[in-house]
Parts: sequence; C-alpha cells; structure tokens
Amino acid sequence: MRLIFSSLIILFLTACSTGIEGAKYTSLTPKFDPYDFFLGDVKAWGIVQDRDGNLVQQFTVDIKGSINNSGQLVLDEYFEYLLGDGVKTRVWTISKEADNQYSGVAGDILDKATGGTFGNAMNWQYRMDLPVGDTSYEVKFDDWMWSFDQSTLINRSYIEKFGIVMAEVTIFMQKSKP
Repeated sequence: MRLIFSSLIILFLTACSTGIEGAKYTSLTPKFDPYDFFLGDVKAWGIVQDRDGNLVQQFTVDIKGSINNSGQLVLDEYFEYLLGDGVKTRVWTISKEADNQYSGVAGDILDKATGGTFGNAMNWQYRMDLPVGDTSYEVKFDDWMWSFDQSTLINRSYIEKFGIVMAEVTIFMQKSKP
C-alpha cells in the first residue's frame, strides 16, 4: 500500500511541473540571442496569477541592458506595481557559456541561474527566496521566452514549490527602436 501511495504522490508531483521541451523550437526563427535582444532599452508589462488563475500582481519593468568590461550582459531592471507589491530593482549579470548556454547571478537569486537557447526560445531556471507578506519562500522559477521578431518577446514563468506550480507569470517585452 505504501508503495502505491508513494508512486501516486510522485506521479502527481511530476505531472504538476512544466514539461516544455526546448528541442521542439530549435528550427524556429527568429533565433533568440539574449545579448542582442536585451542590449539597450526594453519595456515589459507583466502579470502574476496564483494557482487558481487569480491576478495577484500587475507590473511594468524598465530594463536597461549593457555589456560590461568582462563581456557579460548586465540588465538593470526597475519595477513598478499597478497591483500587488514586490521587488523594486534587480541587476542581472549574465555570461554566455559554450553551446548557446548561459549563466547569471542577481542579488535576490539563490546560487546561479542557468539556461540555454533553442531557436526562437530560451529556457532560464533559478531558485529565489520569494518574499510574500512578512515571510519568504524558496521557490524555483522555470522561465520560457519566445521571440516573435527582433524587438518582441513573450516570457512565461512557472513558479514551483515542491515540484508543484504555485503561480504563473506572463510578461510581454518590447525592445526600444535605436
């Protein structure tokens, strides 16, 4: 009986996590390069929905991307909330690794973020202590980004705790014309 119960719990937990496969997007264009897309000014509009689909946050983000002396992509993010509250600023430092792989750090990100590009898509994963009210929860973010053209990007993030998607984030990004 314990084996059956344990198997059902494992099946339930794995069924609740995302199952997106990057290889499906390898041939799709335009090819996404975060160094190209985020260099300069990007405006983003986003929402966060809880497990039941209820809107819990609505925000905008001004992103200023630059390349530092080490060849890393630096993203200065400035958040403004229309609904809810959250982090006001974040600075990402992203490094390009071999074979379309990337790693990055930010002050509120635990360890290191990692990810890779697949044609017009990018997957970015990291852990964060997510503040909620007077406490915080260690969660995993599984971000998927898809480019529509050289200046338009959709980001879909799945926030997981114990392998279960607890909230989803949808962000539309538009790169400023030079």
